[in-house]
Amino acid sequence: IFKYYMDTIILSLGGSILIPDKPDYFFLKEFKNFVINNLDNYKFIIVCGGGKTNSYYNEAAKRVSNISSENLDWIGIMASRLNAEYVRSVFGDLAHDRVIINPTKKISTKKKILIGAGWIPGRSSDYVAVLLAKKYNSTSVINLTKLSHVYDKDPLNHKNAKKLFNLTWKEYIKIVGTKWSPRLNSPFDPIASVFAKDNKMKVAILKGTDLVNVQNYLENKNFEGTIISG
Repeated sequence: IFKYYMDTIILSLGGSILIPDKPDYFFLKEFKNFVINNLDNYKFIIVCGGGKTNSYYNEAAKRVSNISSENLDWIGIMASRLNAEYVRSVFGDLAHDRVIINPTKKISTKKKILIGAGWIPGRSSDYVAVLLAKKYNSTSVINLTKLSHVYDKDPLNHKNAKKLFNLTWKEYIKIVGTKWSPRLNSPFDPIASVFAKDNKMKVAILKGTDLVNVQNYLENKNFEGTIISG
C-alpha cells in the first residue's frame, strides 16, 4: 500500500494546462522537475484532466450524432487517461507503473508518484482527486488550473470579474452550483466540491503554469491563489 511515512500532495492537474491545444512539453518538463525536486519531502498523487483532447473529440462526436451525456463523459474519461499515460511515462521508474483508473481500489507500491485519471461518467478528475485525498488521509488538494484565482464571475466573459482569495465551500458552491455536465468549465467541479465540503477538505486553486508560486504555497510562503475550505 502507498505508505504514509511522508506527506502526500494531491494535485488535480488541469487538462487545460497539460494540453492547451496540443501537448505542452515545455510545461511538462518544468512540472517533472518541480515534482522530482520535492520528492525528498513529499509523495505525489497527480490526477490528470482531459484538456483540449477531450474538447476536440466531444465537439467532433456531437457534429455527427446526438451524443448522450454519459457517452460524452466516456470520451472525456479516455482523454484524461491518455493524458495520464503521457504524464506517467515521463516520470519513468519514479512513478507507479499503472495509471489509477479506479480510485476505490487499493494500490500496492513503494513508488513516490502515483498518476490518476478519469473514472466513471458524472465524476470529473477533480472528484477522483478528492476521493484519493480521503483514501490516502490527506485533508487538502491543490488544483492546478489555467486561472490564478477563483473569480466572482467568468473572467473570460466579464472584464470586471473580481479575484476571490478565501472562500467557504458554501460561498464557492453558490458561485458554481451543484450540477455536473460534460466538459463543465469551472475552477473546481461542483460534485467534487460537495464531497470536499462534506469531508472538511481544503482546496487551493493555483495557476498551474506558475510553478514558483506553487512551490511557495508548499513552503507556506506568500502565494497567489484562492483557498476554499470550511
